[in-house]
Amino acid sequence: MDSSTQTAQRIPTSVPSSSAVKPILEIKDLHTYFFLERGTVRAVDGVNLTLGRQQTLGVVGESGCGKSVMAMSIMRLIKDPPGRIVTGQILLHRDDGKPPTDIVKLHSKGRQIRKIRGGEIAMIFQEPMTSLNPLKTIGDQIAESVVLHQDVSYHEALGRAEEMLHRVHISAPQQRLKEYPHQLSGGMRQRVMIAMGLSCNPAILLADEPTTALDVTVQAQILDLMRELQSEFQSSIMMITHNLGVVSQMADYVAVMYLGRVVEYAPVRELFHFPKHPYTEGLLKSVPVLGRKSMELVPIKGIVPSPIDKIDGCAFATRCPRAFKRCWEEDPALHQVEPNHQVACWLHHD
Repeated sequence: MDSSTQTAQRIPTSVPSSSAVKPILEIKDLHTYFFLERGTVRAVDGVNLTLGRQQTLGVVGESGCGKSVMAMSIMRLIKDPPGRIVTGQILLHRDDGKPPTDIVKLHSKGRQIRKIRGGEIAMIFQEPMTSLNPLKTIGDQIAESVVLHQDVSYHEALGRAEEMLHRVHISAPQQRLKEYPHQLSGGMRQRVMIAMGLSCNPAILLADEPTTALDVTVQAQILDLMRELQSEFQSSIMMITHNLGVVSQMADYVAVMYLGRVVEYAPVRELFHFPKHPYTEGLLKSVPVLGRKSMELVPIKGIVPSPIDKIDGCAFATRCPRAFKRCWEEDPALHQVEPNHQVACWLHHD
């Protein structure tokens, strides 16, 4: 992992309580593939995850491990062709007592998914400059989303847009409504994306690398802002990032992904202090920890296998210093080794 722009990693000191926490989003055996001429890319290859109500789940892993594709699958934004959700469930739970909605079964361009997308589940994309429309003012873009999901007039939506810009601490919000994305700094554009995402009070916020390309000071401001707004709106957050420093500050639980699958899932403190999977151990050793001057940084050797290749055993076996015969022959399933701590590794099977 690239540590040149990483926030200094802070080891969390408390374990969040998960007792009686109800799920708001469940991902079950999700497979999202891209069908190309050179072969089938298994970008997401059997992901199982649960996001609790009013909790933050950090999803980490190297570039290309399937984090962003998983988020795009949740939003049903995978372009077909070449991509497609092959199988699996994405269950959205509500408080109305009705059975959860399986997002996979909804038409990607239908009325139901449009109502969910932006209304109940919002997404902050990785690069706001390419996500915002350069031909529309900031006010028009936020108001458009509010009108679509809140059934209000355009004038009322603009008022809501101004209120949200104020809440994300953008100065002179009334003036900013009239400006275009290129007139704002990177940090301000990211705040606009957060304002847009939260303008309809979504239950779930998907944040895909929300602090990428921002300097450390602005990163801290954005993270503080997200914590503040999460508390205010009582939303759940899925934080997708390669930055373990961000995860240690934001997450209640952490899912570590490798080659399209979750290889470890645990409370944040448990994962940082007692990692079980060799890949997780490698990630933690490759990032500097604040206050540990003598700690040597150890890179993970080798390269990630191609998602096109069929692998019989554990996908990490080619890079794992502790791999043994079974690792090359059988693929380990994710299973519980401690309360709320799951790992996919033969080292921790009976």
